[in-house]
Amino acid sequence: SHQKGENDRAVNLISKAIDLKPDYAEAHCHLGILLRDLGRLDDAIAYYHNATQIRPDYTEAHANLGTAQKELGRLEEAVASYHKALEFKPNYAEVHSNLGTVLQELGKLDEAVASYHKAIDIEPDYAEAHSNLGNTLKGLGKRGAALESYHEAIDIEPAYAEAHSNLGTVLQELGKQGEAMASYHKAIDIEPAYA
Repeated sequence: SHQKGENDRAVNLISKAIDLKPDYAEAHCHLGILLRDLGRLDDAIAYYHNATQIRPDYTEAHANLGTAQKELGRLEEAVASYHKALEFKPNYAEVHSNLGTVLQELGKLDEAVASYHKAIDIEPDYAEAHSNLGNTLKGLGKRGAALESYHEAIDIEPAYAEAHSNLGTVLQELGKQGEAMASYHKAIDIEPAYA
């Protein structure tokens, strides 16, 4: 595809820049981003690591490293990378939310809730954090609070198919079949291919 060709060319250019200036942290990080887009996660991780070695306070590189580790299922490492990013930029809402997702996957639900709350305190209109908070609260059996989180996500982003679907699930569990059906229909109207 055209995009892949562009990316391959960019990879070559940035690799040349790194050959000329090996301690160019930004180039390592940008190369990591391109490699991740090309599906080369292991290579991306190597370049993010380089970037953080060269510039230990490089928040973006730590955050990107965490996301690549998360995608490879290296969850404990992802947690460490996200914590590192937050050390240098404590008010990084996206990292708090991503950290929440990893903690949720690790079954550390209370910690996940705390991370989502931090993300939302920093960025109250963060629809994805509200929706993920809802999933975690649902996992903790707190259905009422989960409903509130999903409604909050939908108020912020009315076309958020996943939030409508998740809302439907909780309504169904609460025996509110009619409302659940309406939520599922809404999700499908927004995203007809939503399996």
